[in-house]
Amino acid sequence: MKKLEKTAIKKSSTDLSRLGFALFFMIAVLTFSFLNNGGIPNNMFLAVAALIGAYMAMNIGANDVANNVGPAVGSRALTMTTAIIIAAVFEAGGAIIAGGEVVQTIKNGIIDISTFDGQTDHFIWAMMAALLAAALWLNFATMMRAPVSTTHSIVGGVMGAGIAAAGFSVVSWGTMGTIAASWVISPVLGGIIAAAFLYAIKKSIVFQEDKVKAAKKYVPIFVAIMAWAFVTYITLKGLKQIWPNILEIVNMLPLVSMEMQKKPSLMTASMMGLFIAIAVYFLVRNKLNANSSTLENNKKSVNRLFTIPLIFSAALLSFAHGANDVANAIGPLAAINDAIVNGGVSTKASIPFWVMAVGGFGIAVGLALYGPKLIKTVGSEITKLDQIRAFSIAMAASLTVIVASGLGLPVSSTHIAIGGVFGVGFLREWLDLRDADTTVADDKLSIVDEKKNLNAYNAALKAAEAKESKGKEDYERIVELYKLIADEEDLIKSTKKHMKKTKKVEYVKRDAIKKIIAAWLITVPAAAILSAVLFFMIKGIMI
Repeated sequence: MKKLEKTAIKKSSTDLSRLGFALFFMIAVLTFSFLNNGGIPNNMFLAVAALIGAYMAMNIGANDVANNVGPAVGSRALTMTTAIIIAAVFEAGGAIIAGGEVVQTIKNGIIDISTFDGQTDHFIWAMMAALLAAALWLNFATMMRAPVSTTHSIVGGVMGAGIAAAGFSVVSWGTMGTIAASWVISPVLGGIIAAAFLYAIKKSIVFQEDKVKAAKKYVPIFVAIMAWAFVTYITLKGLKQIWPNILEIVNMLPLVSMEMQKKPSLMTASMMGLFIAIAVYFLVRNKLNANSSTLENNKKSVNRLFTIPLIFSAALLSFAHGANDVANAIGPLAAINDAIVNGGVSTKASIPFWVMAVGGFGIAVGLALYGPKLIKTVGSEITKLDQIRAFSIAMAASLTVIVASGLGLPVSSTHIAIGGVFGVGFLREWLDLRDADTTVADDKLSIVDEKKNLNAYNAALKAAEAKESKGKEDYERIVELYKLIADEEDLIKSTKKHMKKTKKVEYVKRDAIKKIIAAWLITVPAAAILSAVLFFMIKGIMI
C-alpha cells in the first residue's frame, strides 16, 4: 500500500508540474500580447487569441511531432530525452527561421472570405472558434493516444466556423474532396514506400550470407538515397518561405522563371539533393571501409549502421515540420491579428515575430511536456521497430511528399508516418507467413499420418476388447492401446493448434489500427462541429 501511495503521489506531482508549466507559458503569452499591443483597440481580444494560439501550438507539439521522432525512439536509435531535445530545438528553429514572414491565413482555401462581406467581427470570432476547436480536438486525441493530422484539425475548425458564420456556400467543397482523398493516399503511399525500402534492405543485406560485405556495398547507397530525399524534402517543405533569401546568397542556382524565385521547384530541389547525395555516398563508403573490421556478420551489427542516419532524419523531419505546420497554430491567429490591427479581412497577413515565436516555442513546450505519450505509441505500441525498420519509415516520410508533390496529390505527414509504421509491420507479417507456408504444409501431412495411426490403434483396441477369453497380456495390450490413443489425440490437437497459431502471425496490433483510422475519419467533422458550437457561443457572449 505504501508503494502504491508513493507511486500515485509521484505521478500526480509530475502531472501537476506539467500542467503548471503549460499554464505558465500560456499566461506569459497572454500577458506579453496584452502589454505589447496596448495601443490597439480590442487588444484584450487579441491577447486571448494569442493564448489560444499558444494552446494550439502546444497541442501540435504533443501530438504531431511524435511522427518525426517516434520511430527513432522505438528503434532505440535515440533515447526519449535526446529525441525530445533534438525535436524541440529543430521544431522551434524551423518555425522561427523558415516559417516565413507571410502565411496564408485561410488554410488551403477552405472558405471564401468574401462571403463575410466586411463583417470583421464575425470573421474574428470564426477564426478564434476554429483555433480553439482544433486545439481541443488535438488535446483529446493526445489523451486517447491517437496520432491525428493537425492540418486536418484546423481545416475542420475553419470549415465548421465558416459554415456557422456564413452558411454552407462558404466552403470550397472541391478542396475538402482533396483533403478526404489524402486520408487514403497518404497512408497507402507511406506504407508501400516504407515496406519497399525495408524489403530492399533485407534482400540486399540482411538475407545475405556475408552481411559485412553486403553492408559495405549497399549501406552507402541507401544512406545516399536518404540524403537526396531529405535535402529535396527540406527544400520543398522547410525552405520555401525563405527561398528568395537563399537565392540572394547562392547566386549560381539557375533561375528559369519568376515563379522559381518565389519558391523552389521539384527539379531544383532534386538537383540540390543529388549533389549532397553524391558527397554522402563517398563519405559513408570511405567510413565503412575504414571501420569494416569492427563489423560483425549479424543483423544487430547492420542495424547499428543506420543509427546516425536516423538521428539526422529525426532532426530534419522536425525542422521541416516546424517550418510547414507552424501555420496551423498561428495562421488563424495571424488572421485575427491582421483583422484587429487593420480593421479588415484579408487572405494574407504579415506576421509579427512574436506571433511566430509563440508558434515555434509553443510546439517545443508541448512536445517536452506531453510528447512522450504519443512518441511511445508511434514508436513501440503499433509494431516493434529496429533501426532498419525505422530508417524505412523515415524514407517513406520524405519520399512520399516528393512523389505527391510531383503528381500534385494531397498528403498528410501524420498519415504518411503512421502508414509507414503499418507498412513495415505488415511486411514482417507477410515474410513470416510466406516462410510459414512450408510449416503449415508439414503440419497437415503430420496430421494425416497421426490420424492413420489413431485409426489403427482404435481398430486394434476394438479387436482386443472383442476377444472373448482374455489373458494378462491381452489386458496389458488394451491398457497400452488406450495410452497410445490418448497420446495420439493430444499430438493431433497440439499440431492443429500450432498450425492455427502459424497462420495467425500478427506483428501489427489490430486494435491500434482501428483506433487510429477511426480518429482520422472523424477529425474533420469533429473539429467542424466543435468549432461551429464555439462560434455560436462566442457570438452569444459578444452580442
